[in-house]
Amino acid sequence: MLEFLRGRDVLVAGWGVSGRSLVEPLQDIGARPVVTDGGGKALAEAAELGLQTATAADLLEPDALQRFALVITSPGWRPDSPILVSAVTEGIPVWGDVEFAWWVDQARIYGPVRKWLVITGTNGKTTTTQMTHSILRAAGIPSVACGNIGLPILDALRRNPGPQVLAVELSSFQLHWAPSVRPEAGVVLNVAEDHLDWHGGLDAYAAAKARALTGRVGVVGLDDQVAAALARKSKARRTVGFRIGVPADGELGVVDGKLLDRAFTKAAILAEVGDISPQGPAGVADALAAAALTRSIDVAPQFVKEGLQEHKVGPHRAAHVRELCGVDFVDDSKATNPHAARSSILAHHSVIWVAGGQLKGAGVEDLVEEVREHLVAAVLFGADAAVIAAALARHAPDVPVVELNSGDDAGMGDPFTEIDPEAVMARAVRVAAGYATRGDTVLLAPAAASLDMFADYTHRGRSFVTAVQALDEKDIGRPE
Repeated sequence: MLEFLRGRDVLVAGWGVSGRSLVEPLQDIGARPVVTDGGGKALAEAAELGLQTATAADLLEPDALQRFALVITSPGWRPDSPILVSAVTEGIPVWGDVEFAWWVDQARIYGPVRKWLVITGTNGKTTTTQMTHSILRAAGIPSVACGNIGLPILDALRRNPGPQVLAVELSSFQLHWAPSVRPEAGVVLNVAEDHLDWHGGLDAYAAAKARALTGRVGVVGLDDQVAAALARKSKARRTVGFRIGVPADGELGVVDGKLLDRAFTKAAILAEVGDISPQGPAGVADALAAAALTRSIDVAPQFVKEGLQEHKVGPHRAAHVRELCGVDFVDDSKATNPHAARSSILAHHSVIWVAGGQLKGAGVEDLVEEVREHLVAAVLFGADAAVIAAALARHAPDVPVVELNSGDDAGMGDPFTEIDPEAVMARAVRVAAGYATRGDTVLLAPAAASLDMFADYTHRGRSFVTAVQALDEKDIGRPE
């Protein structure tokens, strides 16, 4: 399949982590990588490594793309990017790095073909991927967590000794550019409004997610309306579901506080709900998904239990930061869309909600209407704070709302990109703490992306943690 690349130029579109991971595999199969990127610094870095580079202007010249046998795009490049549109128009194949990794694996470039367990969904991907990997480790199966979780799949394939099983987290972007992937098992956890600006609508977004359901076993979250509907369209040879409730035949679920498998055996207890991290419905759903994936490749129930017991939630994913005067502070900066924020808020009885950022076209009306009984107050910041504030005013008018803007702190200027994010977060946490009393939770669940103010969601989470650690008892229950 990859012989057509030998001795040919291949355009690497995007010099990020995934772009860098392509270079050695392309060279190993005899292709010549040529790097393009929107940033001059990235091209300079590639050139310093001895690689050919090309600017967008160069590539958009007439017939400039004809030299390339293939274009491999980073997942962030939209389908309507001019270079990609030109390549498709001129009949040049466009692959994502995941598509290329799939064919590298199928060609046995780096050893025997691996089993791919693919995890996707609007929320819970990383936690489910980590849980899956933890179960595989408990079973003694050489494996690695890779993909959108941080380690490029190609880097995982090149490891020596190599893994037998890949727990692969894939975003909708990656799946869009990977039509050939046929995993041993794949799960769609849930589908809610997110990245609609990239995909052009919810239907296209869901269709990209559904590409995880094309292999031997497909798994869907039955408590999510859109994901459950994908079961009827699944192209997997067998499709099973999971739910946070009593499972029917062919499903996994929960009975009397225990995770139960009725899909891969008549009935097997897999774990105790109390052993799952993170606690709450979202964590249990992720555990059921990880259990389904690993049971699909015959991992014994005892190892599912052991792996889930050993798994602990990572930073910025509903992580408990501190308790002060009976008030819990929880960092769920990874809740970058309304669907994720919903699960986070509903896991607590009374919440001072810290939120805001870039909604990316997603609506918050349904979220606010559903969680309003859990809200004590809301502290908002970021580019779309006003949108969330308006939804609160309509659906939760009795909930106090503080909307931070460019006038709330010294050094916060206009335009918004000049705002000091650490100062904004410090003030947001102080204000939120002032509304809290014993038994409340101050929860960072932004419901939005972070890039309007922060480098990424981890930067936002670290800022929250730093601000929380700076609080003392006098800050609790004293609204500013």
